[in-house]
Amino acid sequence: MNRTFVAVTGIAALALTALAAPAPAEAQYRQKITNDASKCAAGNGPAVRVTITGIKESSGTMRVQSYRGTKDDWLEKGKWIYRMEAPARAGSMTFCMPVPKPGTYGIAARHDVNGNGDTDIFADGGAMSNNPSINIFNLGKPSYKKVAFNVGPGVEAISIRMRYR
Repeated sequence: MNRTFVAVTGIAALALTALAAPAPAEAQYRQKITNDASKCAAGNGPAVRVTITGIKESSGTMRVQSYRGTKDDWLEKGKWIYRMEAPARAGSMTFCMPVPKPGTYGIAARHDVNGNGDTDIFADGGAMSNNPSINIFNLGKPSYKKVAFNVGPGVEAISIRMRYR
């Protein structure tokens, strides 16, 4: 077999392998994961233990999403890093949200009360890291500066309050 052909074939195979390899964690978006409390155990991280309070009823679905705490990513369609969903429980719920690496992040949560997958402004609840005020002027999308918080190599604990209309 021709050595040039073998070399070119080998290079092409390496290039295809690189294309098939997953992107680095910091470049990935839209990863659906399950709530795994062990990722927030002592010595683990980086992760955020998110306690959501004020959940009004045990119906529908609770969705929690992490975003980079930047203007370009915060609440932008398709720019969430991780998403987890669970049946809603009245009162409070805790989620362990891993993050790709230490850095600045924001968390958004939504209680889809009837579980239909649509945002029902008059029924569903919402919550965000740092509990920013939401009003008619910012239409539920506060600045990334108001929701951003730092996560180090360990586990950061935050509490956010669900709000309903």
